[in-house]
Amino acid sequence: MQAKVGLILKSCCLLRFYVLMAALAWLLVEGGAVAVCARTKAGVRTVTIDAGHGGKDPGTLGPNSKEKDVTLAVALRLGEKIRAKHPEVKVIYTRDKDEFIPLDERSAIANVAKSDLFISIHCNSASATVAKGVETFVMGWHMAEDQFEVAKRENSVITFEQDYSQKYNHFDPNSPESYIIFSLMQNVFHDQSIEFATLVQQNFVKKNNRFDREVKQAGFLVLYKSSMPAVLIELGFLSNRKEESYLLSPKGQEETAEAIAQAFDTYAKRREVSLLEKVTSDSARADTASPAPAVGRRYLIQVASVNERIGSKHPLRREFPNLIELHEGKRYRYFTDRYGSYEEAKKNLQSVKEKYKDAFITSFED
Repeated sequence: MQAKVGLILKSCCLLRFYVLMAALAWLLVEGGAVAVCARTKAGVRTVTIDAGHGGKDPGTLGPNSKEKDVTLAVALRLGEKIRAKHPEVKVIYTRDKDEFIPLDERSAIANVAKSDLFISIHCNSASATVAKGVETFVMGWHMAEDQFEVAKRENSVITFEQDYSQKYNHFDPNSPESYIIFSLMQNVFHDQSIEFATLVQQNFVKKNNRFDREVKQAGFLVLYKSSMPAVLIELGFLSNRKEESYLLSPKGQEETAEAIAQAFDTYAKRREVSLLEKVTSDSARADTASPAPAVGRRYLIQVASVNERIGSKHPLRREFPNLIELHEGKRYRYFTDRYGSYEEAKKNLQSVKEKYKDAFITSFED
């Protein structure tokens, strides 16, 4: 499988161009355009919880269970917990009963609500009944065969929809070629998605003693058009009788929902608190700096997100004298400067993107 995908990627330069053109056309059609700049906020005000599958689509089947029932039970519990601890947060469900919701409508619900986080809940399955554990996915191009199989299974729900081939621009969930499109699209909320996914996994493993299948990337249609940080959580394997029994039990559903709710709590608190640290030169600066800006919302242009702190002689420091550094978890994020309004940041964004094409606007409370 890996060899096949590798051969496709190496031999399809021209194809990639045409796929990119098609992808851009897809994103710009009515209802398909994705807003990517203004959604990132200091706080989480709205969260959309997506219970996978439903109605005529049962999802994966266990000896005694249907995925659609488990995901709905956990999703509803999760929403209740978030509302109880964060009454200021608006909780949106893509479904709160046993009904079929097309994949594109699920992300559209989150986009229309201007959600700050999208949580899609699913259950896993494997031919080997000993397979076990929890894993959380973010949007990305995948190469590993097991990740392709998960994405293929979850994306196959589109076959329940009428005219799905035309609706999804001839996307074939079983074809590796179709997934090339995902390698061409940058998700500007990738870092935030990884952050929340990591928190979820940590809680599952440390607090629920679940087997860790780690945070992964794969091409999920339900995440693709979500214009906010988004994750897809696989709660466990219904093909494993022990895990199925756990996920069917009130105790298992309660612990699972609580683990995700606590991850949300940590993530939301991080968004509320500005951890911005002005990066200064190793050599002392003269005390001629401008007065600090007034307290309030500040807009910034992110130009980099890396695993290691950049050095004092890095080109970014020379190019942006007022470079700002934010250290969150294992990531270092870098911003050009603070701006007092979104309009001011937007004016500067175009020139920044000439050299840093993935730059985007975000905001924080001082």
